[in-house]
Amino acid sequence: MDKLSYSDYYSWDDGKRWELIDGIPYAMAPGPSQEHQSISMGISNQLYNFLKGKTYKVFSAPFDVRLNHDSEDDTVVQPDIIVVCDETKLDGKSCNGAPDMVVEILSPTSERNDRVVKFHLYLRYGVNEYWIVDPVEKTVQTHILENGRYIINVYTETDEIQVHTLEGLTIKLAEVFVG
Repeated sequence: MDKLSYSDYYSWDDGKRWELIDGIPYAMAPGPSQEHQSISMGISNQLYNFLKGKTYKVFSAPFDVRLNHDSEDDTVVQPDIIVVCDETKLDGKSCNGAPDMVVEILSPTSERNDRVVKFHLYLRYGVNEYWIVDPVEKTVQTHILENGRYIINVYTETDEIQVHTLEGLTIKLAEVFVG
């Protein structure tokens, strides 16, 4: 199979959600669970409230992130949440280049992709801060980019996380893992 590009991806109209990684299409799960949505809203709300009135932006899925838009344009992902600090990366329908922060919330169908494939993908493209949220274990694993590698920390449901990318913001996990 030939490698596909963003123009191929953008032309698909089959009603399904897809991601394209190094030219290979990956079908996404049909829809997130109630718990997944609740966690996403808990993190998104805290990010949004902090960023209100600032030039930085927060987006939640589905929102295209074209990691290598300026070269092969064969990698398009839809993270659960992204923060973009450079408005020139936004074109009205996607983020062109690495967001400053990415949050992925695990589901049974996405766990391997989020922990392995996307971990290496986000590292390769220079995502400064990558969070993996585990709804079952009620943990957040943060990855902070330093000297070309990720420094990893794990937080539990009662912890507060200082957002590395957004100085002055602390995410309260008790407000994320509710119910």
